[in-house]
Amino acid sequence: MPPSFDDRHDRSAFALRFIFAAAGVLGIAGGLAAALIRFAGPRLAAGGIGVLFAASTLLLLSGSVALHRAVHHVRREQQFRFRRALLAALAAGVLFVGVQSCALALLVRRSNPENVVTGAAPFVFTAAALHGLHFALALLFLVFVTLKACMHRYDHEYYWGVVCCAWFWHALGAIWLAILVVLAISGGLAGDEAAPVLSSGLSSGSLPTKLSAVART
Repeated sequence: MPPSFDDRHDRSAFALRFIFAAAGVLGIAGGLAAALIRFAGPRLAAGGIGVLFAASTLLLLSGSVALHRAVHHVRREQQFRFRRALLAALAAGVLFVGVQSCALALLVRRSNPENVVTGAAPFVFTAAALHGLHFALALLFLVFVTLKACMHRYDHEYYWGVVCCAWFWHALGAIWLAILVVLAISGGLAGDEAAPVLSSGLSSGSLPTKLSAVART
């Protein structure tokens, strides 16, 4: 049986809402990255890239926790807390994309052309950039789920979309932690000329430096 006019209208209206919401979310993240690069770029490039990566890691973990709580709330039919947790995860995702984009841009600016082929920094940048592309997809997935949640499409019996979104985010979080360990090791090696981009950025007492200390023991 073909869909009725009302069904087609509802789907078209939702598609438009999703397009505008997705564009707004990505626009805010891009604006945040541009603002960080413009107003704090020189100071961060001098020794704050590691701080940016540590901040983005905390944002990724906080979003993962928020999505875990969202699944918990929807299973118990706590709709208000469920939607609030989704919005918290969405905010963390937007901030993560903005901060991570700024860190990657500064990483490129500080890269040494002589180490493009043999250095560790290009590998780290490529892995982080690929992770960022996959996370952008996860962010759009979260926008879709949040819009559906605001339309009361999820309850204690039907919430598989929320679970899939949460596990997608958790998987990307685990992958990013692995990339962060590689970044910490490559930047923490004393006298390693292959990774001059990362050494100063990880010399502060941030999370990547702590991971580097653990990895060397």
